[in-house]
Amino acid sequence: MRRLLITAAAATAAALTLSACGTTESSDDEAKKSGDAITLTDATGAKVKLNGPAKKVVGTEWNVVESLISLGVDPTGVSDVKGYKTWDTAVPLKNDPKDIGTRGEPSMDTIASLKPDLILATTDLPAAAVKQMRKVAPVLTVKPGDAADPIGQMTKNLDLVAEATGTTEQATKLKKDFEAKLAAGKKKLAAAGHGGAKYAFADGYVTGNQTSIRPYTSGSLIGAVNEKLGLKNDWQVKGDKVYGLGATDVEGLTKLDDDVRFAYIGNDGDKGSNPFAGVLKKDKVWTSLPFVKKGNVHRLPDGIWMFGGPGSMNKYVDSVVDSLKK
Repeated sequence: MRRLLITAAAATAAALTLSACGTTESSDDEAKKSGDAITLTDATGAKVKLNGPAKKVVGTEWNVVESLISLGVDPTGVSDVKGYKTWDTAVPLKNDPKDIGTRGEPSMDTIASLKPDLILATTDLPAAAVKQMRKVAPVLTVKPGDAADPIGQMTKNLDLVAEATGTTEQATKLKKDFEAKLAAGKKKLAAAGHGGAKYAFADGYVTGNQTSIRPYTSGSLIGAVNEKLGLKNDWQVKGDKVYGLGATDVEGLTKLDDDVRFAYIGNDGDKGSNPFAGVLKKDKVWTSLPFVKKGNVHRLPDGIWMFGGPGSMNKYVDSVVDSLKK
């Protein structure tokens, strides 16, 4: 379930899976009756034409699925429904969408059977896969992240999905609520004496006997939200250009300042995704860290999707404020 970039092998497999499938009509009668035609430009620069606001929408990634739900649109199809329900309870599904396969390799046959008005994807999905999907329905791709402007990219994606579904008023409300949440959170932390506090957020996973730690740098969505709250990101590692994610191991945690507040999100429903509450409890390096000894380690609530939209980030803000005020 972890947010991993698609490997070349996965991309090839996805393309092969999709190319083996048939095609169907690009839209159904409901879309034609729903309003004026809409032309959008997606993250790839492609022009996407819709007969009207999309009603039957398939989402191949969880961030676009969260946007749909937040905007009041129940997705018709979702990649890895079980995974979404495990990792994103901040913005839960309100309906019972069809599972269209994995996020890296959605099933074209399943998507085609749903006869969607629109397919929402991200640029993580291989171009060959998107090309095949366009034979089924219009495909609107968004950029999943941008380390140069994480919050700006999140809201840009929300706006694009809103335009496609005729829900721009709801998008405006969501953005205003998010800004208010950030301002209130910053004020509460400052009042509690945590303005400018050193903060480091990470997730981790265990593969075999190897524990990997993934720092969320200032270029991550979580990192950007932390800074809006008046916290200082204590990670010194470099993140990638899309998600702002770094890579380190347990030894790398020794480079964090002694007075840092360390926070993480794990998920007991996803085996191997929570080393901090698991294998690290017996790790001498981890247990010797000053911030661990001081009890400055905060497990934030499950179900906050770290790559989601305003809904997940609102819950994240509340969880940070609550954990630091204790």
